[in-house]
Amino acid sequence: MNKKNDEMSNLTLSQVEELRKENRDREIAFSASLMQSSSGYIGPFTSDFTLNYRNVFTNIGNAYNPITGVFTAPLKGAYMFRISVLGLGPTPSGASIYKNGERVVTAYDYRLQHDLNSSNGVVLILEVGDVVYVRLGSGARIYDNQYNHSTFSGFLLFPLREQELCRM
Repeated sequence: MNKKNDEMSNLTLSQVEELRKENRDREIAFSASLMQSSSGYIGPFTSDFTLNYRNVFTNIGNAYNPITGVFTAPLKGAYMFRISVLGLGPTPSGASIYKNGERVVTAYDYRLQHDLNSSNGVVLILEVGDVVYVRLGSGARIYDNQYNHSTFSGFLLFPLREQELCRM
């Protein structure tokens, strides 16, 4: 520990500022729920529908767009994404995380009555410009209110360099 402290004390002010700037570029995280101030259902629709999570709690790095509902990777890396959905039977509740137009994972629940809830998550390797978003499944509906039951979140686990992807 003393060795690490000695190394840190030997850094110049410009080196410390450069480390801070480098880490700031790696600060990517967002979390949002569907409804900003109201409550209600979205869906069901006859085809899949992209959800816009407008109640943004956190958007560090501004990679999530609450108008479109799309996260765009600003940095190549490993990212973690999670969704949670709430509904009420008998209409199924379900949504899927998509990467560049391809369904990756789904959170789904169906019962004839009572609350329906499900969640799912995935770690994805993204290139700069890759997009991740959530789509409500055809025939499903999702509910949200002031308690923020239906959410979409994601964050950068760690950046990757070109040679690290070749080893996978």
